[in-house]
Amino acid sequence: MRDQLLGREPLDYDVATSAAPEAVQALFPRTVAVGAQFGVILVVEQGTAFEVATFRADDAYVDGRRPTSVRFTTAEEDARRRDFTINALLLDPVGGGVVDFVDGQTDLRRGVIRAIGDARARIAEDRLRMLRAVRLAARLGFAIDPPTMVAIRAAAPSITDMAAERIGDELVKILTEGAARRGFELLAETGLLAAVLPEIAALEGVPQSPDYHPEGDVYTHTLLLLAQLTPGVSETVALGALLHDVAKPVCMRRDGERITFYGHPAVGAAVAEEICQRLRRSRSTWERVGYLVRSHLRLVQAPAMRLSTLKRMLREDGFDELLAVARMDALASNGDLTYVEFCERRRAEIGAEEVRPPRLLGGDDLKALGYEPGPRLGEILRALEEAQLEGEVRTRPEAERFVAERFPRQD
Repeated sequence: MRDQLLGREPLDYDVATSAAPEAVQALFPRTVAVGAQFGVILVVEQGTAFEVATFRADDAYVDGRRPTSVRFTTAEEDARRRDFTINALLLDPVGGGVVDFVDGQTDLRRGVIRAIGDARARIAEDRLRMLRAVRLAARLGFAIDPPTMVAIRAAAPSITDMAAERIGDELVKILTEGAARRGFELLAETGLLAAVLPEIAALEGVPQSPDYHPEGDVYTHTLLLLAQLTPGVSETVALGALLHDVAKPVCMRRDGERITFYGHPAVGAAVAEEICQRLRRSRSTWERVGYLVRSHLRLVQAPAMRLSTLKRMLREDGFDELLAVARMDALASNGDLTYVEFCERRRAEIGAEEVRPPRLLGGDDLKALGYEPGPRLGEILRALEEAQLEGEVRTRPEAERFVAERFPRQD
């Protein structure tokens, strides 16, 4: 209902009803009892799943996540146990009107995220609501109501009592829904950033040389990258942008008036992988983020690389995402895109076949040419690939001549 009133396309549709779970199951041929004890049934119609929840009131929360039990109740009581007023609006499917027991429509017009009732109690019930308030405020461009903000600041240190995966999911949503910079500014303002990502909070006040970074400290630079993240950006690009300079505080050195951060990509890759693992991201995610952080400055050397080295870099799995992070990094500092555009241009000029040339000879071919099985075959094939990437060998006869000249048979 909230998104419809704001003129936005709803991401999904949830149905709330006075019907008991067993009645919902009896009404529809295909259902899944995903949370029947909490009154939630998944109804599948024409391949689409709808969450149908019975109006309920919650008993005591003891783990900061879910109630010990529930009882089925009225629409008004159900609305009053929810998190924020703008999330408690109901649409009457028969009359078409808005059912609002908590003055959520006023908060929508005011652009405010306000907890229902006692904000401290709502947060104590589910501490993830603190991150959800930040995410909603950022995505919708809303402010957080002052009493709700006070309650979040007071409870911020307790957010780490939540399951790390739930925290990670919310952070990724903040990063990928299109308002990442505002989201992280709110995380800092509420005290949540220091609790969930102390490594990012530590970037504030870390100075950088003004010739390369006229924008200011590392934290400001990172926020400028986050401002470039668009809705739907991949989780790995978003985390790569967030964490690309995460090791600068520990790698900072002063060389006279110059500030250096030697080794920060390699050190940062290890830190980034640890953070992703801590937030329970998948292995494929943390490996890719590690690659992006480790490699984000490699493109600077691209114009001076040997052709074979350049081609190997251009064909790396994840290079498109590396280009994206490097572009954002440049735009968030001195704006020099020379090396990014060089890589984009050379990749277009070289083409996929030259970047991944077909194998001209294999191990069996070398044996047929009289070479003995063993480690030397691998050495020969690696040298042949290098020659192909350098453009020195293009055909099978040329490959055979190259091998015969560079690696005479040991008869």
